[in-house]
Amino acid sequence: MPRPTDLPTPTPRSSSDDQVFWDGLAEDRLLLPRCTSCGSVFWHPRPFCPECSCTRIDWFAATGNGTIYSYSVTHKAPGNWGAHAPYVIAYVELDEGPRVMSNIVDADLDMLEVGLEVQAVFHAGADGGAVLRFTPSPG
Repeated sequence: MPRPTDLPTPTPRSSSDDQVFWDGLAEDRLLLPRCTSCGSVFWHPRPFCPECSCTRIDWFAATGNGTIYSYSVTHKAPGNWGAHAPYVIAYVELDEGPRVMSNIVDADLDMLEVGLEVQAVFHAGADGGAVLRFTPSPG
């Protein structure tokens, strides 16, 4: 059975370090930070490279493709989330390298597994801001 996409996720507060990311999501684009010195792509956005400490960071459009690295199905939850159970929280390893935590939506829970190919989808958060989620890739 497909999972609902209306999970009650509020948009996290942005900062100067990650505003580019949130602006990209609002345009249905996944933008990631990359060090201009060593080429490392990393997550979570910060003003310096976690590999070489360089402060020259640029942003690029990622493919939005990845694989499930780890996941958990939540069957009971308090508050607004309880009405949406069961739902999936997962770490997705992006094709570009970093791992991000998000939800897997529009998926049959029985078909989920580590290594399943997924793609980014963009939804409105509970407060109207943009939220990144993933769904199984077609095929």
